[in-house]
Amino acid sequence: MLHPVAICCFLSTSLCVLVLCSAQSDSGNSVIQLRLAGEKKKHYEGRVEVFYNGEWGTVCDDDFSISAAQVVCRELGFTGAESWSPSAKYGKGEGRIWLDNVHCTGGEKSLAQCESNGFGVSDCRHSEDVGVVCSSKRIPGFKLIRNHANSQEGLTVQVEDVRIRATYSHRKRIPITEGFLEVKDGGKWRQICSEDWTKMDSRVICGMYGFPGEKRFNTRPYKLLAKRRKKNYWGFSVNCTGSEADLSDCKLGREIEQKGNSTCGQGMPVVVSCVPGRAFAPSVSAGFRKAYRVEQPLVRLRGGAMIGEGRVEVLKNGEWGTVCDDNWNIRTATVVCRELGFGSAKEALTDARMGQGIGPVHMNEVECSGFEKSLTECYFNPNSLGCSHEEDAAVKCNVPAMGFHNRLRLNGGRNPYEGRVEVLAERNGSLVWGTVCSDSWGTMEAMVVCRQLGLGFASHAFQETWYWKGDSSADAVVMSGVRCSGTELTLEQCLHHGKHIVCPKGGGRFAAGVSCTQTAPDLVLNAQVVEQTTYLEDRPMYTLQCAHEERCLSRSADKADSSSYRRLLRFSSQIHNNGQSDFRPRASPQSWIWHDCHRHYHSMEVFTYYDLMSLNGTKVAEGHKASFCLEDTYCDEGIQKKYECANFGAQGITVGCWDTYRHDIDCQWIDITDVKPGDYILQVVINPNYEVAESDYTNNIMKCRSRYDGHRIWTYNCHIGGTLSSETEETFPGLLTNQLSHR
Repeated sequence: MLHPVAICCFLSTSLCVLVLCSAQSDSGNSVIQLRLAGEKKKHYEGRVEVFYNGEWGTVCDDDFSISAAQVVCRELGFTGAESWSPSAKYGKGEGRIWLDNVHCTGGEKSLAQCESNGFGVSDCRHSEDVGVVCSSKRIPGFKLIRNHANSQEGLTVQVEDVRIRATYSHRKRIPITEGFLEVKDGGKWRQICSEDWTKMDSRVICGMYGFPGEKRFNTRPYKLLAKRRKKNYWGFSVNCTGSEADLSDCKLGREIEQKGNSTCGQGMPVVVSCVPGRAFAPSVSAGFRKAYRVEQPLVRLRGGAMIGEGRVEVLKNGEWGTVCDDNWNIRTATVVCRELGFGSAKEALTDARMGQGIGPVHMNEVECSGFEKSLTECYFNPNSLGCSHEEDAAVKCNVPAMGFHNRLRLNGGRNPYEGRVEVLAERNGSLVWGTVCSDSWGTMEAMVVCRQLGLGFASHAFQETWYWKGDSSADAVVMSGVRCSGTELTLEQCLHHGKHIVCPKGGGRFAAGVSCTQTAPDLVLNAQVVEQTTYLEDRPMYTLQCAHEERCLSRSADKADSSSYRRLLRFSSQIHNNGQSDFRPRASPQSWIWHDCHRHYHSMEVFTYYDLMSLNGTKVAEGHKASFCLEDTYCDEGIQKKYECANFGAQGITVGCWDTYRHDIDCQWIDITDVKPGDYILQVVINPNYEVAESDYTNNIMKCRSRYDGHRIWTYNCHIGGTLSSETEETFPGLLTNQLSHR
C-alpha cells in the first residue's frame, strides 16, 4: 500500500501548492528503481531513468542539483556523483517524465524520498532530461535489491565487483584468461548459474578484462571441480546482447530460485574463457612472425600515454586521418578497442582530449552496432562536413592485468609522480629491490617507467637523484645499460645488460630517476609551409660572418674566400603544439646561452636538424640549425600568447600556438654550395634527441622530395612522419622508425 503525502496550502483563493514530500512503501524501501541509459561515453554515466508504476520514465533537469545526483549514484551502488548534465546530454528519453523540480538534501536513501512535484506531475519535455556522471568506485557491501512489487524488464546489473577466479593450475599464468566467474554482491562473492548464460555474456566479461573475444574451453575439469566445491549462487541471471562495454550495461535476467544444493540443477557455475590480444599473448616464435606478416592496420591510436588509449586515426586512400566526435559513444569506441586487440572501451573521449591530429577528418557521425570487426565497417556520414581537429575522437580501452606495476616503484619523491627508479630483480635466487644505472638514461627510458606505473608521460629523466632519499636497502644497482625505443610496456623489455652489471658511476646519488605527468606537448611541423616557401639564394660570404660563427654553413665555408658566394636552400618553419600541455625547454633560464647574432637567448642547444639527403638516406648537406629561441608567434582564436623571446622572456610554445621561423632569418637554411644536381630528400626533424618529452614522436619528422638542376630547386610531396600508409612511406627512409639520434 502506497502513501503519497500531499499537502495543499491555500495562501490565497487562487494559489495551491502541491508538495510530494515522499513516496515510499510500508517497509521503507524505495518504490522506484533507477538505471543510467542513453548515449554514454563511460559506463558509470548516463540519462537518469526511473521505473515507477510498471513503466520506465525520465527526470526533468528543473531544480536538479549535485545533491540529487549524489542520491541517484548512491542508489545505483556508486560511492557518489562527479557531476550532472541538463538538456538531454545523453539523448532524449521516452515515456513519462516521472519527476520534476526535484529537491534533495543529499542524505536521502532514494530519489523517491526527495521533494518533487509528485510522480508524473511535470511541464517538461524530453529535451530537458537530466543525466549524471557517477564516481567509478562502488559502495563496499552494496546489494542489488529488485523490488518484487515492480518486477520489471530493463533493470541493469548493479554489483559491487566482478572477477575471473582462475583454478589453481591457471593461477600463475599472466594474464589470467580463464576461470569461474564471480560477482560481489552484499559484500560476498557469488557464482552465476550457467543455465541462461550465453556466448554474448562471456563476450562482455572478456571485454571488461581487456580481451577482444571469448573462446570455447574444456568444461570437464570445471564440472569435477564444481562438484567438490561449496557453491553460493547469485540470485539472478544476466542478459547481455554482446555489444555492451560493461556488465553494468547488461539487463538483469530472471531470478534464480535458491534451493540449497539443488540450486541451478540443470547447470553449473559459469566459467569464462577469453582470447588475449596480440600484445598480451604468450610470445610467438620468430619463424611464425616471418611466415605471417602483420597486415597494414586500418585503425590506430596516437597521443596516449598508456597502451590501449589514444586519438583514433583511420587509414583511407593511403593517408591517415582522424574521426570526428559527433555521436561518438562507448559502443563505437569498443569496436575500436576490440579491433586493436584490447577489451571493451573504458571511456569514449571527445573534444581532442588526446591531442589534435593532422591531415583530413575521415569519418563523422559514426554509428556502430558493436559487432563490426573494424571501425571502417561502421556507418558514417560521408556528407557531413565542417569538423575540425578540435573535435578529434579518442578512446581508453580495458587492457589485461599484467601486474607490470608490481615490479617497479618510485622512491623518495615529493609526490607519487616522481622519485628514484627502483626495480625488482632476481639476485642469488631471490627477488630484491635495487636501482638503475643512469648512464645513457634519458626521456625514452623515463617514458617507459611512467607507462609501466600507469602515471602518464615522462616529464623529466634524472641522471642524479641524491636529493631523493630512496630505500637504503635498495641502493645497489641491479640494472644497467638500459636503452628503450619508447614503445615498450616495461623497463625489462628494453635493451639492457642483463645480469652482468656495468655501471662505472655506481648507484647511490647517480641512480636513475623520473618525474611523470598526465599530459604532454606534441610538436608538429607544417609541411605545407615548408613546401610553399622553399627557394635558393646565393649570398656573399662577407654577409654570413655571424651565421658562420654559429656553424650554420657547411665545412667548406671554413676555407672560403670572403668575396665568394654560398648557395643556400631557404624555407620557413612553422611548428605547432598540438598536444595537451605547453612545450617548455628542459634547461633552466640560468643555463640559456646568449647568441649575439640573433640578439636573444637560446634555451635548447639542439632543437631541430635540417638535412638534405640522397634517396638512399645518406646526408649530402646539413643545415646545422641547432638552437632556437622558442616563443608563441601566433595562436588559435581565443588562446593567449604566453612566451616571448624579447627581454629574456619565458620560452616555450603554448598548446594551440605555433612558433614561426621565417625563411629570411639567419640560419633558416641548408648550405647546398657543394651539392651536385640530382634528386634528393629534404628532411626536418624537431626535438631530435628527445630532450623534451612529447606524446607522439612519430610526427616530429618531415620529408620532402627535391629536384635540383644546378640553378633551381623543386620541392614536392612534403609530408609528416606517420601520415601515409607504410607502403607509401617505404620510399622515404627513416620515416617509419624515426631512428634519428645516435644514442
